[in-house]
Amino acid sequence: MDALRVRNAADVEEVVRSAIANEQPIEVIGHGSKRGIGQVAATNAVLDLSALSAVVSYEPNELIITAQAGAPLADLLSLIDSKSQQFAFEPMDTGPLLGTTGRGTLGGMIAAGLAGPRRVRAGGVRDHLLGAHAVSGFGESFKTGGKVVKNVTGYDLCKLLAGSWGTLAVMTEATLKVMPRPEAERTLVLRGLDDLRANRAMTAALGSPFDVSGAAHLPASSLRPEVEGLGAVGSPREAVTLVRLEGITASAAHRAGSLTKLLAPFGAAEIVADDASAALWSAVRDVLPFAAQGTLGAWTVWRIVCPPVSGGALGQALARQTGGEVIYDWGGGLIWAALPPQADASAGVVRKLADAAGGHAMLLRAWDEMRLAVDVFHPQPPGVAALEERVRVSFDPKAILNRGRIRRSVAA
Repeated sequence: MDALRVRNAADVEEVVRSAIANEQPIEVIGHGSKRGIGQVAATNAVLDLSALSAVVSYEPNELIITAQAGAPLADLLSLIDSKSQQFAFEPMDTGPLLGTTGRGTLGGMIAAGLAGPRRVRAGGVRDHLLGAHAVSGFGESFKTGGKVVKNVTGYDLCKLLAGSWGTLAVMTEATLKVMPRPEAERTLVLRGLDDLRANRAMTAALGSPFDVSGAAHLPASSLRPEVEGLGAVGSPREAVTLVRLEGITASAAHRAGSLTKLLAPFGAAEIVADDASAALWSAVRDVLPFAAQGTLGAWTVWRIVCPPVSGGALGQALARQTGGEVIYDWGGGLIWAALPPQADASAGVVRKLADAAGGHAMLLRAWDEMRLAVDVFHPQPPGVAALEERVRVSFDPKAILNRGRIRRSVAA
């Protein structure tokens, strides 16, 4: 494999222009922690951004941080944590699910756009991305957005880069908002609810005035292993529904008491506080029950997004038809499904149920043979697919960057 390690944005321009001239597609990576997600790369040339690792500026009082795309995410999280700040969208660590080490890079976090449980309140990665420097598929550097939190006029191109999986441009630098870390958190734990009743409880909690920042449900399971972080809620053989509240200590405690009364029709709620609560939500965020090193590590894993009100019924039907296991996040709007291995990764069943619920499904963990055989990302309706392709071509007309990572038709 031809690995091209760059030192700065000028090097990136040179590499991309050379690739265009030679019609040689390139795979863009940082630490490579997410290379197993998406369609199998249609190239053996790698553009390695890991040397672009500097923190350009960090202004805690202004709540912004600017860093190069290859900056290790673990280092950035440690830096902002030292100032009692955080990325409010709670970026997911895909390492446990994929069996890789390290949390990857800033650029990889933005390109993947995988937000955690707090997305229901704080929004996703693109909502916190203020600006970026990048190199397009024309081999031209461009700058989009800025370093202040304000309304944007014209095209806010940096939002397109979030979740683009490196198919539009090569990011070299990005600026993001950071937010103060909550002083305290409380998690309400309801036990023994089935999926539909848990869905209603989470909907009630999220619709309450108590500023809920997370709502998840783990159904009862005889297969799911006991994992670190979930010990506070006991055995996986008992269903648990989790609802999180954050803020200053007095507020979090008061709202927890009020929400306990509101949810009383669904059962008596236990309260887990602070460090134990944080461990629960880290396990939910990173889907540790389906980790590659666990008992379900050989199963394929789907990430399904749907209207929250449809989540319980969709998850129940999927588990019943496939014999798989599911976990709900985002109040039922995000379903993680671990399914027994099949040649087609059970794509037909998953996509049919997701379509019926008005959602979409992404195959996040699967072997290369499966990723070659099925569409990893949900097929788009014709009109949306045409618009998506026009956007991609406007950035990268020769499909030089991560060719076919999202759509097999681009690789073809």
